Amino acid sequence: MHVTADGLPLGLAISGANRHDSMLLEPLLDAQPAIKGPGRGRPRRRPAKLHADKAYDNRRIRIYLHRRGITARIARRGIEGGERLGRHR
Repeated sequence: MHVTADGLPLGLAISGANRHDSMLLEPLLDAQPAIKGPGRGRPRRRPAKLHADKAYDNRRIRIYLHRRGITARIARRGIEGGERLGRHR
């Protein structure tokens, strides 16, 4: 599920239990509706930052986020614990 900072759902993807969550990240972000910001101008079509746990730590996702201009805060496998990331999710 894809939610706003205050927990409102923006998108939802359903898949089989044998499919890894990271495979659904790209279609979920691509289907995200426009986000109306506090100022004037065109609504944003992408989030500014993405916070994710270790399951999303792979090169394909980091390249995808960089290409779309999204700042990634993804816990790294074998380096960071999940307890620090939990404060921001």
